[in-house]
Amino acid sequence: MSVEWFKNAIIYHIIIDRFAGFKSKEWNKPEFMGGTIKGIIEKLPYLKELGINTIWISPFYKTSAYHGYHITNFYEVDPHFGTLNDIKELIIKVHKLKMKIITGFVPNHCSHKHPFFSEAQKDKNSEYYNWFFFKKWPDDYMCFLSYKEIPKINLDYLPARDHIVGVAKYWLSLGFDGFRLDHVIGPTHKFWKHFKKEIKKDFPNAVLIGEAWMMGIKWKELRTINVKNKYLKWLLGTSSDGLLKEYKGELDGVLDFKFQELVRVMIAKQGVPQTKKLLQKLKKHFAKYPDNYFLPTFLDNHDMNRFLYEYNNDKEKLKQAARIQYSTNQPIIIYYGTEVGVTQHKSIQEIGANGDLQARQPMKWENQDNELLEFYKELNKKRNLRKVYISN
Repeated sequence: MSVEWFKNAIIYHIIIDRFAGFKSKEWNKPEFMGGTIKGIIEKLPYLKELGINTIWISPFYKTSAYHGYHITNFYEVDPHFGTLNDIKELIIKVHKLKMKIITGFVPNHCSHKHPFFSEAQKDKNSEYYNWFFFKKWPDDYMCFLSYKEIPKINLDYLPARDHIVGVAKYWLSLGFDGFRLDHVIGPTHKFWKHFKKEIKKDFPNAVLIGEAWMMGIKWKELRTINVKNKYLKWLLGTSSDGLLKEYKGELDGVLDFKFQELVRVMIAKQGVPQTKKLLQKLKKHFAKYPDNYFLPTFLDNHDMNRFLYEYNNDKEKLKQAARIQYSTNQPIIIYYGTEVGVTQHKSIQEIGANGDLQARQPMKWENQDNELLEFYKELNKKRNLRKVYISN
């Protein structure tokens, strides 16, 4: 298959603003710390030595938020992160090191400060009015869940759809090897079928991996998503498997939230090694999917408590979970800093608004946990030598 390279991926997940080159130490405010694309370029030798073969960077498009998901121009690089030339240099240098690079792509919504939305709000006759879902113009509109600062884009409206597809093709034309597609449950299945067809026509080797996750969604927010039987699934508390399977044939794969759930419950929360039982559950889980549908595994990410924090900074539990992760025949994701002991101070849930900043603390470049770092280097070394071939 054309994205066969991805099955051996060891992916390092980076939030640009928090990884390297940052100047501020004020990480606990939803503001730019100053991390840059050049900062990532300078740390490529570190990532290569760690054994990473694929880098996943957060959205770098012009934005009104430090994390990059509130986009004001899909075609421009945000100056907080760097320049278009910095992006081009990063791609070239990653490829010279025989690594791949994917980036976050956000088709479902944009910032309320995006000029297209601003114009639609000011003028009901604007060409951009139908790009969005106005319930009662100008201030009552559909957005990402309940976040009014990020209005939802009408991706079944052809001009809007073509704009987003055009943006995706533009960035792939610069050399990106694929996308991690944000909030894939938002757009319709009709859109995803079109998106994949268009992308694969020009970029057959580009991998398309979705984020399909319903955790924490409220009943009133279900109207903003396009999942099959969504109200019934919400009432029944659908399993991750039911949601992940929806995108077979539409995407190359989805992030494996089910794996993350199983590992956290079976190893960490019960406090006793239950490797055999867990492996049986994982085998049953993976057997539900075809060999050419990727389920990249991860222990945590930027939207949830870090694994180390969740389990009292117990390194042995992290190592046990990581060994299980590396035993699977699926791509591996490491969230930046996990390998050197980055943790957090409080729970995301305990803080509430902007609690996710806890899981987005800056990368540790000093006072690293060298023992943990060597552990991950060894895992990656063995994984790279093994060259996984999927056989669920």
